[in-house]
Amino acid sequence: MSERAGNTPVDESCVLDEGPWTHRFVNANGSRFHVVEQGTGPLVVLLHGFPEFWWAWHRQLPLLAGAGLRAVAVDLRGYGATDKPPRGYDGFTLAADVVGLIRALGERNATVVGAGAGGLVGWSAAALHPRLVNRLVVLGAAHPLRLRSALVANAAQRSAGRTLLRFQLPRYEHVLTRDDAALAGGLMRAWSSPAFRETADYAEYERRYREAIRIPQAAFCAMEAYRWAFRSTLRLHGYRFLRAIRQPIISPTLQLQGALDPITLPATAQGSGRYVLADYEWRLLEDTGHFPHLERPDLVAGEIIRWTK
Repeated sequence: MSERAGNTPVDESCVLDEGPWTHRFVNANGSRFHVVEQGTGPLVVLLHGFPEFWWAWHRQLPLLAGAGLRAVAVDLRGYGATDKPPRGYDGFTLAADVVGLIRALGERNATVVGAGAGGLVGWSAAALHPRLVNRLVVLGAAHPLRLRSALVANAAQRSAGRTLLRFQLPRYEHVLTRDDAALAGGLMRAWSSPAFRETADYAEYERRYREAIRIPQAAFCAMEAYRWAFRSTLRLHGYRFLRAIRQPIISPTLQLQGALDPITLPATAQGSGRYVLADYEWRLLEDTGHFPHLERPDLVAGEIIRWTK
């Protein structure tokens, strides 16, 4: 992005915030991942959504560590300080990233927690690699099969998802990052609850996310995952993925959903329970939008601890 377009240069150091945690770089599934770790005990892998990076979980990290858990927040493929290869944003590869990280961190399995786009990755990892996902916690994300059927059959969900259709446009990442990523900030504002938008915490999150999405290639990589999700429906690779994730989830699953989520509608998310064969629990969070982990961080941390233990 040029400075004439109102953008200032950004590099990966902007996501290396100091704190009670430790920054590490881990090689997994052919890429180098930036992870932020705190605590010892059973492993909990935390996957952010769009337009976030690992900082989405900075409130939960010390709380999980204090409860005797090894909490690891990940910059997903293409985000933050993680590698940004031009390919690898299909459902199979993103799920393999998660299980590769679990192994690279020296564990046989983990509790996987995913929010938004990270929740879709969590669902996929649990379906495709059930032995490595001990327990699953999903926030603001329907099972991929449930989301696909709702987009076809439910006019309200189709309307809610129109923003994601714009992500299919070539070079839309340049629109997303124009004017210091004003549009990315606008999407976050639109997807958050009214009460959260008025807090100082919200302003800080938006500032950080608008900065991180302007790291070179980060916006392109974020768009590629959404592009694959739509384009794959017309391709053999996508058909194979949809067939593979029909495998019932055998990981005990907790689903937390904001009642005011305007992008993944609660009615769409709730239908995900039909794909879970193991213990399943649904909790609707009143006055909460698409980002429960940001809007109600203590409650979400408590639910993760309860479900993991």
